[in-house]
Amino acid sequence: MRIGIFGGTFNPIHYGHLRAAEEAREMLALDKILFIPSGNPPLKVRELADARHRYKMTRLAVIRNRLFDVLDIECIRKGKSYTVNTLETLLKLYSDSELYFILGIDAFLEMPNWWKPEKLISLVNFMVLSRPGSRFIDLLSSPYLNVKKEIMVRLDNGEIRSFTTGLQTRKEAVLLGVTPIGISSTDIRNRIKEGLSIKYMLPEEIESYIISNKLYK
Repeated sequence: MRIGIFGGTFNPIHYGHLRAAEEAREMLALDKILFIPSGNPPLKVRELADARHRYKMTRLAVIRNRLFDVLDIECIRKGKSYTVNTLETLLKLYSDSELYFILGIDAFLEMPNWWKPEKLISLVNFMVLSRPGSRFIDLLSSPYLNVKKEIMVRLDNGEIRSFTTGLQTRKEAVLLGVTPIGISSTDIRNRIKEGLSIKYMLPEEIESYIISNKLYK
């Protein structure tokens, strides 16, 4: 099996996350996407809802897609949630599968600040997705990629949709341009605090859950 690993705070999960995951699944012909809400991320996150709420919202968001699933392995883990530990666990659970870790350009650029990044890039393949406000050409500063500037420009201009390259390890990185959806969890939280509507920014079930549990007030 080919499995996509989509981690994040999902604070809250919204249509931008879901659409990006669907396009990643389709592009790489993945058999499944596993959403993994972070438990206690080592890098500080503002206004982070409790892990149990973010897990439940993520499960509600993916329940209608048989190719999407959610795991609580970070939510139930005590202490800080380190991606390298999570991927090592998944490699044991899915030892017969090929894993692709899905993240945005901005997150990939932050990887040198993560725990044991050199080990991290040796564990699984990566899929780096475009995001509003980020450009592929920014990845020229990444120590883990060696891609010509011309390729990055073509990706940013939409001349090509994807490009696959090798990492420093034997693993590969797939750069993929996805449909830009200008929705952010930060904007959703701000709108809730200001008493503004969040309708059509995320599934109705998530909106109802946020209201019922009085989150992000």
